[in-house]
Amino acid sequence: MADLVATWEVPLYDRTHKISFEHGTTTGRRVVKVDDEVITRRDWMFKLVGSEQFQIKGQNGEVFAKCEIVINACSGFTYEYILFVNGKQFKTFWEKQTRIMQKDTLDVWVNGQKAETTHEFGEEGTEMAFTLDGGGGDLRGVIKTVSSGNKKQGMVYLLQVNGTEIEESAS
Repeated sequence: MADLVATWEVPLYDRTHKISFEHGTTTGRRVVKVDDEVITRRDWMFKLVGSEQFQIKGQNGEVFAKCEIVINACSGFTYEYILFVNGKQFKTFWEKQTRIMQKDTLDVWVNGQKAETTHEFGEEGTEMAFTLDGGGGDLRGVIKTVSSGNKKQGMVYLLQVNGTEIEESAS
């Protein structure tokens, strides 16, 4: 474990995968692990810089991501480790992937319970309809996703209950 120099949490469609990299700076040893399973092991490498390429695969062997860890020398005997996922530096990949996954996994929770939803295209954008237990009878809730009109702001979510828009609280 003394050679563990970097870890990354890589969000992919099936789940978040843990990448760990061990680099022995005296022996040149390199070990890449995905979810604690050794993917690549190289002992006694004479070149301490370079890169290691590997893939993150699913249970059926399908390739979810192609990865590369680049090892750069810094000042003295220190090194920099940069992870690339599908050709993008990790930070850029992570930001884009997180946005994609949030869109793919948009759920509605009411009082701690996941609500059943129906999705429809409306006049202004998409609508997710669901039912709320209002105590004296069920209420119809709708979350509308509409464009803000501002590319930097993106989409705006509006909540309506029985046709009345609910203002966002500042809690």
